[in-house]
Amino acid sequence: MNKKEDKLEPEEIKKTISEESKEKVDNFKEKANEVKDSAKEKAVEFKEDATKAFDTAKEKINETFSDKNMDKVKEKLASYTEEAKEKVAEFTEDAKDVYGDVAEKAAEFAGEAAESLADLAEDAKEEIEEATKKTKNFFQRLFGK
Repeated sequence: MNKKEDKLEPEEIKKTISEESKEKVDNFKEKANEVKDSAKEKAVEFKEDATKAFDTAKEKINETFSDKNMDKVKEKLASYTEEAKEKVAEFTEDAKDVYGDVAEKAAEFAGEAAESLADLAEDAKEEIEEATKKTKNFFQRLFGK
């Protein structure tokens, strides 16, 4: 290979920068989707847990619903209500954590992408300046100026 083939042309530099930028943005989108999917999973788990707790409470109430067992029913209902409150509190905390993680990751990815794009732009500028100097030098030598 000769030296001409080793250097990228300005159009190739633009294409390379564009491809690298697209790749960074795609990576950011993929990570954001992973975090979003994790949050969805937590929501589905909470829904399933809440539904199970509700169904269990309903079932127990129907089984024990009678005049002589009314006090027991009230106690069990209070217990199940407390359990449901705990599940809601757990989910709320998990949701806050997931939201915090999503916000933190999004900011981190955006910062990394901006940094990478700035570096790519600086590299491209340097490559273009170098190519411009070499081209100018080439024409000066060619035409003897």
